[in-house]
Amino acid sequence: MEKRDLIRMANQIAGFFHGSGPEAEARDVAEHINKFWERHMRQALFAHLDEGGEGLDPAIIKAAPLIKRPKASAPA
Repeated sequence: MEKRDLIRMANQIAGFFHGSGPEAEARDVAEHINKFWERHMRQALFAHLDEGGEGLDPAIIKAAPLIKRPKASAPA
């Protein structure tokens, strides 16, 4: 998945939950990502967050601690 597509999708989710209050917004964003995003998508999101998260909506950054971080794959 292209990074720009990941950022766009994450920001769309954040935008959907804007206005629900800061705590509910973070919880709802994380719940949606945990429920609907595949492991590789969450891995890519955390890789981008670990690089600083440029371009991500602040709601995604606030939700990050609530999003299930996939464990690193075991080396082959």
